[in-house]
Amino acid sequence: MWRMPLEGAPHERTWMAFPREGYTLGASSTQRAAGYEAWTSVAHAVALFEPVTMVVDPSEADRARRMLGSGIEIVEAPLDEFWMRDVGPTFVVDDDRTGVLGAVDWVFNGWGAPDWAEWQLSAAIARLVATHVGAEVVGSGMVNEGGGIHVDGEGTVLLTETVQLDPRRNPQLDRSGVEAEMARTLGARHAVWLSRGLTRDYDEFGTRGHVDIVATFPSPGRLLVHEQPDAGHPDHAVMRDLRKALASETDAAGRALEVIDLPGPATLRDGEGFVDWSYVNHLVVNDGVIACGFGEESADARARSILAEAYPGREVVTVDARELFARGGGVHCITQQQPRVGTTA
Repeated sequence: MWRMPLEGAPHERTWMAFPREGYTLGASSTQRAAGYEAWTSVAHAVALFEPVTMVVDPSEADRARRMLGSGIEIVEAPLDEFWMRDVGPTFVVDDDRTGVLGAVDWVFNGWGAPDWAEWQLSAAIARLVATHVGAEVVGSGMVNEGGGIHVDGEGTVLLTETVQLDPRRNPQLDRSGVEAEMARTLGARHAVWLSRGLTRDYDEFGTRGHVDIVATFPSPGRLLVHEQPDAGHPDHAVMRDLRKALASETDAAGRALEVIDLPGPATLRDGEGFVDWSYVNHLVVNDGVIACGFGEESADARARSILAEAYPGREVVTVDARELFARGGGVHCITQQQPRVGTTA
């Protein structure tokens, strides 16, 4: 039976995809340079803790080798979108077959086939990655992205109604259909459904509710949840309502979920509107946590402290994520962990 481990379980490596020129990266040379540097900074931070493999479009191979250096493995393959959490596979393990790694190949359609998105090349990346590591492909007919799910490794999955039930993603599925597919592919026996995501995520270029900027499991039975303290931001009300709903939820083991607030930074707006800056969008790595930073010393430090308590024994490293969020995501969105097979966590 396939099971997606908790993100904090031991990793074999982290996968990423290097940016390539196009709409997402930016129109000006300054914007493009900032994007390349943001992805590179995350890769170097992760590489302090575990191996990193980077999928690189052939058009960017020279730049990637120059910026990444010799310590990061490069796999060349055509791609258009480079949010590895969403275009890459979701890795699973088989508890009945020791040492067997699986790779769920969701259908990727650019977050609901918006007019601006290009995804046809990157839709093939999951199978390419699976082949590279010798993983069994777990095919799925459901449109889904890695940023739209979080698991506790013990049978609980976090989902969002406006993602998995999005008519532009899965018009044929209802809750029971989604839950059945999560059970088959991830080993999820219990789903915690959120009604929606953060406000900015419903703009034209958003994902319409990815959970990985809203809530995550640091360990079974516990949830780190985004908090927007400022009532002037629309997410203050959004998160108040979501937190109220979570207060009555249980996990697959029947435990009430312990909710831990993770306050966002003080900045409310950027040039496009209300921001969705969230410290929930971190990556757990071997012996560490790669946290988003937003240029606010006190808020970033507070987040590091909360994350250090939630992940005892791990070093928390902050990477400036403003250029990532300006393009639609954060540290978690551009990374995908490959679990070490044979572990029990």
